[in-house]
Amino acid sequence: MPTVQFRDSEIQCERGAVLRDVLLAAGESPHNGSADMLNCRGRGTCGTCAVTVEGAVTDRTKREETRLSFPPHRPDSGLRLSCQTRVLGDVTVEKHPGFWGQHVEESEPSEDNGTSGGDE
Repeated sequence: MPTVQFRDSEIQCERGAVLRDVLLAAGESPHNGSADMLNCRGRGTCGTCAVTVEGAVTDRTKREETRLSFPPHRPDSGLRLSCQTRVLGDVTVEKHPGFWGQHVEESEPSEDNGTSGGDE
């Protein structure tokens, strides 16, 4: 049985379980603040359940790719939508600050350092 590490919790789940459902069933939330109430309920359209996931999970879905391509998200952030991610093995999950969980701190500076003139 896979184990999901989230905050101070270690949660066991069935292989193939949807990460958002696993967290909610354990009394944890993939949302920040009022996003707990204001979200798409797992349809992959709002982006508020974005998290960083390390470990064995399914590839991004088309819906997930599309949503993470629009602000405030960035397609290169490495985030996953927990409602579109299925757990295949042991994983570690991190929720970042921001309504959508979009404030991912980069460990290394980006290549263009924001000088490309883009509208991010």
